[in-house]
Amino acid sequence: MMLKLALRNLLGAGMKTWLTVGVLSLAFVTIIGLQGVYEGMNQQASEAMIAAELGGGQYWHEKYDPQNPFDLPDAHGPVPAALGQLAARDQATAILAVQGFMYVAGGLRPVLLKGIDPKQRVLTLPAAAMGDATSAEVPALIGNRMARDTGLKVGDVATVRWRDARGTFDAQEIRIAQVMSTTVQSVDSGQVWLPLDRLRQMARMEGEATWIVLAADTPSPGTIAGWNLKDTDFLLSDLRSMVRMKKLGGSIAYLMLLFLAMLAILDTQILSIFRRRKEIGTLMALGVTRGSVIQLFTMEGAFNAVLAALAGAVYGIPLLAYASRIGLPLPAAIDQAGISLGERIYPAYGAVLVVGTTALVLVVTTIVSYLPTRRIALLKPTDALRGRLT
Repeated sequence: MMLKLALRNLLGAGMKTWLTVGVLSLAFVTIIGLQGVYEGMNQQASEAMIAAELGGGQYWHEKYDPQNPFDLPDAHGPVPAALGQLAARDQATAILAVQGFMYVAGGLRPVLLKGIDPKQRVLTLPAAAMGDATSAEVPALIGNRMARDTGLKVGDVATVRWRDARGTFDAQEIRIAQVMSTTVQSVDSGQVWLPLDRLRQMARMEGEATWIVLAADTPSPGTIAGWNLKDTDFLLSDLRSMVRMKKLGGSIAYLMLLFLAMLAILDTQILSIFRRRKEIGTLMALGVTRGSVIQLFTMEGAFNAVLAALAGAVYGIPLLAYASRIGLPLPAAIDQAGISLGERIYPAYGAVLVVGTTALVLVVTTIVSYLPTRRIALLKPTDALRGRLT
């Protein structure tokens, strides 16, 4: 009976109820929408980085530290036999990194020369475009950002300069074999990809590598002396930390909407108890317990969240599904942030996100609806029938 009475009273309130439901449904859709954007950002960037750079994990040379470029000249060593066997079966690929400079457009710019096997299949980099690298000019692969910054295009020739393992400076002409389009900035900006064997000859580091990338789903051979295993959780930790910070910052927006909705429900409950004091007295005089009356008003407030979830589903599901399908355009400035997203971001929504958000709003709404009803526990039926609340 209380359930039916609560629903009838709520729907009978008319516009007041639907205004509250509208604000609360907007909070529903905003929370799910923003969280979906950040989850999509995480998934999209993670998948792009794993495919183009990280693979299924990496073995770093013990002296390699991407945060300390001064140690890079010494961060190389012979490829271990166990990893060499994986590379022979296309389950791993070695990468050699050498600091250098490129002479282009009348000036020198620092670049990172990276060597990779043109026949590798571990990463999605179009390394095959570099061919067998038997010509005098070394074929090179650069990204779209690097091409934009340097003005280079396919077929152009540039000169690179480096210091080999013996401390001798040398130079070599390279020819751009392909400009790859990639969303992963860490394999693009300031980097020139060369055939691994040619870079080893140029740097006098025969058979050596800086790190070895494992293919996805390839089990690691375990501990290898002089090499440190880095799994994908470690390699993606910076990205995930950044996404968590974005979520924390974005939570301010939907917390404000949720606060406004809760304030509307609280005011509605207080006003409802004040205007319906004779009804409360009548129910108590008919034998309805104080606890049941409190339950009645609490359910009326909680039903706001239920109606808001239904209303939000009516316009939220098509809207969020459309955004997930076509993606959301990103400003050009996002490319400078180092996030592997491309021109559009595709939100991702899961059952845990939707159910968790619904449960959160329902619990908060129920609590806010209950708080003003505590005065009913101290109310005398005779006072309520006279229109008093004390």
